[in-house]
Amino acid sequence: MLACPVNCIHPAPGEPGFAEAEMLYVDPDSCVDCGACATACPADAIVPHTTLTPAQQPFLALNAEYFDAFPHADRTPLARVPEQRRLVREGPFRVAVVGAGPAGLYAADELLAHPEITVDVYDRLPTPYGLVRFGVAPDHPQTKQAQRLFEAIERQPGFRYFLGVDVGKDISHAELAAHYHAVIYTVGAASDRPLGVPGDDLPGSLSATDFVAWYNGHPDKQDLVVALDAAAVPSGRAVVVGNGNVALDVARVLTEDPSLLEGTDIATLPLERLRRSGIREVVVLGRRGPAEAAFTVPELVGLAGHGGVNVVVDTGGQPIEGADTKSRLLREMSAREIDPVKRTIVLRFLASPVRVLGEGHVAGVEIAHNRLEADGTASPRAVATGTTEVIEAGLLLRAVGYHGLPVADLPYDARAGVVPNEHGRVRPGVYVSGWVKRGPSGFIGTNKADSRETVEQVLDDLDAGACAEPVAGAAAIAGLVRRRQPAVVDLSGWQAIEREERRRGAEHGRPRLKIVDIDEMLRVAHEQARRPRLRKARS
Repeated sequence: MLACPVNCIHPAPGEPGFAEAEMLYVDPDSCVDCGACATACPADAIVPHTTLTPAQQPFLALNAEYFDAFPHADRTPLARVPEQRRLVREGPFRVAVVGAGPAGLYAADELLAHPEITVDVYDRLPTPYGLVRFGVAPDHPQTKQAQRLFEAIERQPGFRYFLGVDVGKDISHAELAAHYHAVIYTVGAASDRPLGVPGDDLPGSLSATDFVAWYNGHPDKQDLVVALDAAAVPSGRAVVVGNGNVALDVARVLTEDPSLLEGTDIATLPLERLRRSGIREVVVLGRRGPAEAAFTVPELVGLAGHGGVNVVVDTGGQPIEGADTKSRLLREMSAREIDPVKRTIVLRFLASPVRVLGEGHVAGVEIAHNRLEADGTASPRAVATGTTEVIEAGLLLRAVGYHGLPVADLPYDARAGVVPNEHGRVRPGVYVSGWVKRGPSGFIGTNKADSRETVEQVLDDLDAGACAEPVAGAAAIAGLVRRRQPAVVDLSGWQAIEREERRRGAEHGRPRLKIVDIDEMLRVAHEQARRPRLRKARS
């Protein structure tokens, strides 16, 4: 926002939808085509309209529609930069951030804007970045470029990593609280929601969360049993329950040409399984209609522009009548011809699973046909019509949401799956940000505004003297961590892992080959971090 000299990017801070919008929009009436926003964006998410690919052309119409609905003629064409807050108390202050994903690193960035504060970031794994590393689909490399911003955060003075350290196991919350003025937990949502139907526990019925972690090289999920060959999936069909962005991601990966995935950072074993996959069709089930689908418009635009797969829209014979953008795009997609050579994604609406069929392995899914019924809320509810049918399938992936698990020594709301808090404050000295704070909602960028709100509570408490003083200095906590976890990985260790992954990837024409074994990660981190790097001689 602040990179724009004429304030033409909306929704801006203070406007409806800021921090929750699926995408940002550029006002063509006030844009001067200076390119400042494209240059400043660390993830290359803003591109000139003249460079849009044919698949990206629909974004022009979406941009125009936004300004038809929300004109901004009353806005002054000047970027208002808020004054940087300064702490009243002099410090120094130390803050621990538990979780090295987007929420944790955004929180660190906000804290390090204050020279009085140093930040130590902890993570259970030897590698940081959380969902950017393990949750973004491999065929979305632009989204993964958020890593460049994280690398800039890591280089700031006052930043330290303690990776490979399991808070709650290797070191307790009480010990962290005793050594820091404040502790911020950004550990995310750790479990998926079950379907709760008979047969959901059959082999071949998997969590989409686990499946995504598997193909993204998460070390905890490399032993996941994922059978994709023709013997395991004789019908050639998989079913994905849920129609959010994760559902579209897994459907796209299952139907993608493996030769195209070879140029991504997908993990090696999953890539080999996908090369031998017998799946030709993926049915994505949504219990309500097209207008109520959980996937975002940008994700649907991306699918519509994917020329390598057929996309079939199945509403059970019901017309797609909505005037919303999703419905309009789906109407256009439903009119396309089917290429029998290509694999197919079926977007099936008004359907809910009631039973998973099979003996010893998933063989099919019984679904109920639904109708929509208004109940006085903003969205109609799905009601079963009493009609059912069976879809043959050899793989079932559930993508119906996440649920947070308890954090050791913190209060827990079991129903919401969050740590109870007030704008991120659990109590003075203890805070939360990200999904553990608000639940599983929003996008990677949502965590920035969320972390800023939490950090404001930290700063308020530091200024008020509400946070207890640490019992010892920064060296003491480093010594304690290394005694408890001698294999702890610091920034140089993580950078060694990063270099080695990229080196291995370059040998195979890929951006990286992820190391998926924790022992190997630790070996690389500690061996290469100690190895002197040769400097080029000056000519």
